[in-house]
Amino acid sequence: MTYCLGIISAHGLVMAADSRTNAGVDYISTYRKMFDFSVVGERTVLLCTSGNLSITQSVMTSIDRDLASTDVENLHSHQSLYEMADYIGQKLRQVQAREREWLDKDGIDASCNILLGGQVRGQATELYMLYSQGNFIKAMPETPFLQIGEVKYGKPILDRTLKYNTSVEDAAKCALLSFDSTMKSNVSVGPPIDLVMYHHNSLEIRHQLTLHRGHPYLLQVRREWESSLKNAFDRMSSIDWNHSQNLESEPHDLSGFLNH
Repeated sequence: MTYCLGIISAHGLVMAADSRTNAGVDYISTYRKMFDFSVVGERTVLLCTSGNLSITQSVMTSIDRDLASTDVENLHSHQSLYEMADYIGQKLRQVQAREREWLDKDGIDASCNILLGGQVRGQATELYMLYSQGNFIKAMPETPFLQIGEVKYGKPILDRTLKYNTSVEDAAKCALLSFDSTMKSNVSVGPPIDLVMYHHNSLEIRHQLTLHRGHPYLLQVRREWESSLKNAFDRMSSIDWNHSQNLESEPHDLSGFLNH
C-alpha cells in the first residue's frame, strides 16, 4: 500500500508521495512513487502512482520510451494537462489489457491509480486523478485535493483545513500532517516521503524535499501536532451528564450546524 496526495490552490500545487511497497508483513520495500516530467520554462508535469507496482512501472516505462522517440505521440507533444491525462489513461488501458488476464488467474489485484499535476505555459495549474480504467477526474476549487492509496487516515485534516485560497506553503504543511496521521495509523505507509511545492506560473520546481525516516522535521511535525491536539482536547468542554440525558426527548434544530 502507499499514499499519494495532490493539493491544488489559487497559488499553485503541492504533491507528495510515500515510498513504501508492502507485499506482506515480512516483505517491505522502497520504490519511488513520484515522477517528474517537467520542462523548465515550458511545462511542469508531476505524476504520483499507487496500486499494482508492475502495472504502474510499465506505464512509466512506456511514457519514458515515447519521450525518447520524437516521432511518436508523447507526454510533451500534448498542449494541455487534460490531453496528457487522456494520453496516460490510454497507456493504463493498454497495460491493463495486456496483463490483467494473467494477474487475475493468480488472484492478484491489478488495479492502480495515478495523480497528474502541473501547468502548461499560458494555462491554469491543474490536478487530475486517473483510475485503472483510464478515465479521470479533475480537482476543482470546491474539492482542492485528490488522494490515492491509503487515503482514509489523512483525509480529516485536509477536510478541516484546506480551502482553494490556501497558500501553497500552508498546503505543503497540511500535506505533511496528512502523511503523519496516515503513518501513525497504518504501517503500510512510510518514508521516504517525496514532497513538491509549485508556485503558479513559475514553470519550474524550486521547492522539493525527500524526507527519510528520522528526519528532524518529520519528528518535529509529529511532536508539535500531537502536542497541539492534546492541548485542544484538554480545552474541550466537559460533557454535561445531567442535561444530556434529556437530549433524546428534546427536538433540536441542527440545520445551521450541518450547513457549516
